[in-house]
Amino acid sequence: MRKILSGLILLSLIATYTLAGPFIEDDSLALKPKKHYGQEARLVSQILTTYHFKKIALDDSLSAVILDNYISTLDNNKSYFTQSDITEFEQYRNKLDDMTTLGEVDVAFVIFNRFRDRFNQRMEYVRGKLTSRAYDYTKDEFYQTDRDNEDWAVNGDELNELWRKIIKSQTLSLKLSGRSQDEIEENIAKRYKRFQKNVDQYTSEDVFELYMNTVAEAFDPHTNYFSPRTSDRFKQNMSLSLEGIGARLQMDNDFTKIVQIMPGGPAEKSGLLHDNDRIVGVAQGADGEMVDVIGWRLDDVVQLIKGPKGTTVRLEILEAKNGMNGKPAEITLIRDKIKIEDLEAKAEVIDLNDSGQSHKVGVITLPGFYMDFEAYQNGDPDYNSTTRDVKRLIQELKSKGIDGLMVDLRNNGGGSLAEAIDLTGLFIKDGPVVQVKTSGNKIEVGKDDDPELLWDGPLAVMINRFSASASEIFAGAIQDYGRGVVIGEQTFGKGTVQNVIDLGRYIDVPDGEKVGQLKLTLQKFYRVTGSSTQHLGVDPDINLPSAFDASEFGESSNPSALPWDQIAGTKYDLTNDVSSRLIAQLNTDYENRLTSDIDLKNLAEETVELKQNLARTEISLNEEVRKKQMEEAEKKRAKRSGLSGTKIDPENKTESEGLQMDDKYLKEGIIILSSIIDSIG
Repeated sequence: MRKILSGLILLSLIATYTLAGPFIEDDSLALKPKKHYGQEARLVSQILTTYHFKKIALDDSLSAVILDNYISTLDNNKSYFTQSDITEFEQYRNKLDDMTTLGEVDVAFVIFNRFRDRFNQRMEYVRGKLTSRAYDYTKDEFYQTDRDNEDWAVNGDELNELWRKIIKSQTLSLKLSGRSQDEIEENIAKRYKRFQKNVDQYTSEDVFELYMNTVAEAFDPHTNYFSPRTSDRFKQNMSLSLEGIGARLQMDNDFTKIVQIMPGGPAEKSGLLHDNDRIVGVAQGADGEMVDVIGWRLDDVVQLIKGPKGTTVRLEILEAKNGMNGKPAEITLIRDKIKIEDLEAKAEVIDLNDSGQSHKVGVITLPGFYMDFEAYQNGDPDYNSTTRDVKRLIQELKSKGIDGLMVDLRNNGGGSLAEAIDLTGLFIKDGPVVQVKTSGNKIEVGKDDDPELLWDGPLAVMINRFSASASEIFAGAIQDYGRGVVIGEQTFGKGTVQNVIDLGRYIDVPDGEKVGQLKLTLQKFYRVTGSSTQHLGVDPDINLPSAFDASEFGESSNPSALPWDQIAGTKYDLTNDVSSRLIAQLNTDYENRLTSDIDLKNLAEETVELKQNLARTEISLNEEVRKKQMEEAEKKRAKRSGLSGTKIDPENKTESEGLQMDDKYLKEGIIILSSIIDSIG
């Protein structure tokens, strides 16, 4: 079992390179590659083509992907380059593979420098023509926020018209938030002054990282190149002791978007911030000035948000549930240190009285699959582990007389494979849990060898679109063994294993220079049935309403993701705990509740509405239309409760009429588990 973790490929056969690729001649205005970038590019190319699980060549077809994705990385909304620029870049479509392999990265800098020129032209136009303009908000016109399917602008005039709509939309948003004309003009001017400063601060290291990461991600979305600065930040983020608000961010066009709320952090505890919310302003303390951060670099936004424990930060956000037309909301958070105990498994007891039936249900919330590898390897008997913690919690829940157990894996992005195997072993006697295929097509089976069965009673597992990796292994094994019922949404579909390679071990560089790291996909997960968890994830036995389409969220949304496939299944013994008849009956009961249960009906309506808001990319530039949309969003927000929180009633709280809780998903899961208890006892 632990052998799988230690069996990652050691790249010890890679030669040390000393040959530098060509570089751009001195130009005071253009960024140019450092001499050792050629060495890094050659090394990364060799590692990718030799050791990546996919075993594909860096050829013309991949070159085309790299070119398109690099252009998109620089100008993802087609608002700077013109068609003539794109036509000019076509000469590189089938050449980037050979150039990168040879250590020639000049083209990356040529394209970036052109981007910066075009960017500066747009900024000059915005500051000169658009920031102090009086706009007509009575016209019925729209701004398309997602321009993926739009043509590139033919000329500067078309870009001018596009930017007129961009600035008009932003000024209208500020106007509807109560800003005066002078405040609007000042805000927009500051925004784009800062925007230009951010681009001016790009370094050759930033450009090289952008390009090499594009090359890496052409193989698969989890293979990445990290610059020395990003490598340092990655190492810091691996720590379980972080000070801030507890949220992971990424850029989405000009916006900073929430991509993950970390369990135990201020954001999660407040219930005020959610995945896909966009941060448009940051302020320090209770009365500090709200700084507009639209168009800022991600690093700079992060620096504003981070801060010492106990200090206050205020965020102005566009809530995902209200869409781009919603009114910005201001929230206040107290920064805190996210400690390992906040990320550990937790347990609650829920008492359910419904239709004359009374059940005591244990709920274990598991934010991640963690393990203190260093303590384990050093022989520390008290090493921190998911399985050890859950084992203790189950024993405590059993002492309280629970009738059934719910394992909540929602938003659990994975972690230790060994812990996923060991945790599964608490619910099955013994047997295989997962199959792991290496890039050399060798199959290893991760088994539970411990015959101890800690919980043999009714079991349910809750998952959602953001349950990934080790979560999918555990949920898939419980489902395949027929040991429990899986409830929720289709999972993320990340069925691959990565290892981080320090490129500095293989490259000689001048004193004072550093090289980056490569995170490389080396292995792939398969269920005991032989089905891969990659791409498809785990499909629950009972599908609850979901706002997140697989085409937009999850592994299947990325064109470079490894495909689903299947290998031979391995021998395992099915349990008699969950039958197809039981699953069918549970689904029938659930469908009936969809027409009668108020909370469940509201949940279904809310998810449909959220899905519509996430899909809506057209913003009205008419003041009355926009105001009406905001008012409608406010009315709906006042009526709705949280879609995916984790708040549950205090332990042992009994409700006389059904189950009352903020988390509608968990409520439905507990009702389903109650039915399982009635069915199998």
